Amino acid sequence: MAKGKHTHSRAQGKKWSTFSLVLWALFFLTLILVVLLALGIVYLPTTDDSFPTTHLSSFRRKTSPSGQSLVEKPEQWTEILSWEPRAFIYHNFLSKEECEYLIELAKPHMVKSSVVDSKTGRSTESRVRTSSGMFLKRGRDKIIQKIEKRIADFTFIPVENGEGLQILHYEVGQKYEPHYDYFLDEFNTKNGGQRIATVLMYLSDVEEGGETVFPAAKANFSSVPWWNDLSQCAKKGLSVKPKMGDALLFWSMRPDATLDPSSLHGGCPVIKGNKWSSTKWMHLREYKFENTIISNQPYNLALFATIMFSDVGFAASIPAFSRLYFTVR
Repeated sequence: MAKGKHTHSRAQGKKWSTFSLVLWALFFLTLILVVLLALGIVYLPTTDDSFPTTHLSSFRRKTSPSGQSLVEKPEQWTEILSWEPRAFIYHNFLSKEECEYLIELAKPHMVKSSVVDSKTGRSTESRVRTSSGMFLKRGRDKIIQKIEKRIADFTFIPVENGEGLQILHYEVGQKYEPHYDYFLDEFNTKNGGQRIATVLMYLSDVEEGGETVFPAAKANFSSVPWWNDLSQCAKKGLSVKPKMGDALLFWSMRPDATLDPSSLHGGCPVIKGNKWSSTKWMHLREYKFENTIISNQPYNLALFATIMFSDVGFAASIPAFSRLYFTVR
């Protein structure tokens, strides 16, 4: 009988010992979390007064200065803009100095945007796009290399899969009609395969207009915090206001690798001020540079209605056009 009691006592003691270990482990984990929060290494989800609660979600992180960066950047955070298309805003992705550097680098080389019929190879002016632009060769200098590495980290797409940075300038009245960034012809997909994602970086603020609009997005357009500040053009879809340093990432393909027609997007006319931006197109595979020409395809909104609800017959529904630009080495 005494032996049974002794065995029961040992089992109960062992049980309490295990329970105590679990409690101590939880205590130490809580203590570590409190220390990390106090040091600013870890952040709990917060709601900022400057970003009212909407369907958008925010992920914030505190940035620390790096000896290799130009200057210390302000707080950075990522917002989910939409799931159809998949679109995200990375606030303060570029520093003010980086934005100004890209603009000054591009200014002497800007040329008027033109449209080229990929069947005839002839260049012609188009109302689809009225901006001026140029390309910077991938890895051109150390600053561009750092920006491109940052883009790769943001998108999880290798640097080698990206085209060179495109710098664009829009003056008052200039715009870019809604179009797709993906290709619908075999010629443009030979190099790197299909375009799967775009990172659009805003290099300047715009006093009025110049928004990026997604007219086919499946979202509550008026729920964005900046709705009342949008132009009439921007209110026709889900829109983003240009803000110096911000980067907009959106995917041209769905997770199942089919083309996403909801990625239709355009640049609203600039009403007041100037708009500078930089675009990085990311491909499925490594993108190898040609010596002089980098091409792209804008597609007119008028043809969108025929294919908006179907993934079949894209190539037959939309004519193939490509824009001609020059690479600056």
